[in-house]
Parts: sequence; C-alpha cells; structure tokens
Amino acid sequence: MTEQFVSIERAETPLGQRVAIVRFDTGSKANALSQELMRQLTAAARSFEGDADTNAIILTGRADRFCLGMDLKDPEFQTALDLPLNERRQLLQLGPRMCKAWEDLEPMTICAIEGWCVGGGVALAASLDLRVCSRSSQFYIPEIERGLNMSWGSLPRIAGLIGPARTKRLTIIAEQINAETAENWGWVDYIAEDGMAMGKAISVADKIAAMPPVAVRMIKQGIETATKPLNRAVSATDMDQFALMQSSTDHAEGVASFLEQRDAKFTGG
Repeated sequence: MTEQFVSIERAETPLGQRVAIVRFDTGSKANALSQELMRQLTAAARSFEGDADTNAIILTGRADRFCLGMDLKDPEFQTALDLPLNERRQLLQLGPRMCKAWEDLEPMTICAIEGWCVGGGVALAASLDLRVCSRSSQFYIPEIERGLNMSWGSLPRIAGLIGPARTKRLTIIAEQINAETAENWGWVDYIAEDGMAMGKAISVADKIAAMPPVAVRMIKQGIETATKPLNRAVSATDMDQFALMQSSTDHAEGVASFLEQRDAKFTGG
C-alpha cells in the first residue's frame, strides 16, 4: 500500500468550509519532492476540479520546513538514466504536471512557507497565486549547481513575479535570499513571525472566502490570461533540456559534489 504524504482539511474558522488546507509531509527532515509525493500533490490539486464552493486553497509543508526540493536520493529519480528516453520523458513530466495542476486551479491559492524553500519547492510555490513565509524563511535554487537547468515551467512564472535580473540572480548565480529580500523583490506577499505562516495564510484566505465565489474566479482568470499568455511557449522545451542535462557529465559531477560535500568542477560535458 502506498504511503500517503498529503492530507486535505478545512480551516477551523467561520468561513472555513470555503477554505481548504493541503499539507504534505514525507516524515523526513528534508520533506523533499519524491516522484510519489509529486503524484500525490498533483492528485490533491485535481481533487478540487468541479468544486464550486471552495474560494481559497492553502498549500503548506512541514511545520519547520517547507521543502528542500527534488529528492535526489529517490530510487525512481536515481534510476531515470537507465530508462529508455520515452519512459524517462514520462517520468520527467511529473514535476511540470504538478505545477500546472496547481496553477490551473480556479480558486485562489496561497503557499504557506516555514523555514527553507529550495529548488523544486520554489517551482511549486511559484505556481500558486500568493506566498506567505515566516521571518526566518530562506529561498534557494541550486539546480545549476547540480548541473541542471531550472525547469517545470518555473522560469516564466518566477520572472513574472520578480523580473528577469532577479530571476537570473536566483537561478544562475544561485543566490540565497531571506524573507525580507523575498518580500522586497515581490517573491513573497506576506511575512509572518516564525510558526505563524499558516495563521497568516488562513487570515488572507478568510478574506478571500468572504468574497463572491464566482467573482473571485472571474477576476483571477482575467489576471492570469492577461499576464501569462506566453508562459507555456517560452518553457515548452525545458523538460527536454532537463533530460539532456540529466545525462551530462556536469550533472553527474554536480550530484557527486553535493553528496560528497565538496566544490564541483564543471567542464561543459
């Protein structure tokens, strides 16, 4: 039987039936995105399809840490290079499908982040409408340091929020930013005290829940249509770019150096 890492509940507030809370916790300190967790998060998002009553959905990870990105130790991920290309492409679609499923939701979505949010966690958070983080939160995209490109359709989403130069600082220079910088850049919308990100997210969700449900969805749809018409076009090849980089010697060196806790020596191979 597959272990369940994702749970769905309703907020315990007067308007709580209009506010859903989705939590994911793998039981590990990293709370990393394994292939199975991505399947479950995709299914959780799609479970709201046809739901006409929910106005807001909050996504959160562990109480002490949102997510440290893709699980590099996941057996499915480790064996991906041994698969035929057609099967590997199917596996690599899990991340993009997960992010797209969350982005396509009609209700407003809020990401409640405590602690670190890394790599794939950043890509997932970028798929939601609003982000709330704790004061000690840190954001970091180390994909390039692992010999990989940033994919899952995340680059246009992130650039749309913080602009091209800051997106390059995050994804090419791999700068780590704190909550205050993230707010100044426009990456997060609200900062809460440590341990209170969920409380702040519920407060924002309650305000949304009090609004006319149909109007909320209409306005969100109008904004999404106006601001993201080219996102899919400019990120259409990033999955295949990822597959190419995954088979490179630079990726092998990036992963080895990470696991061995040493500086990587990239050669362009």
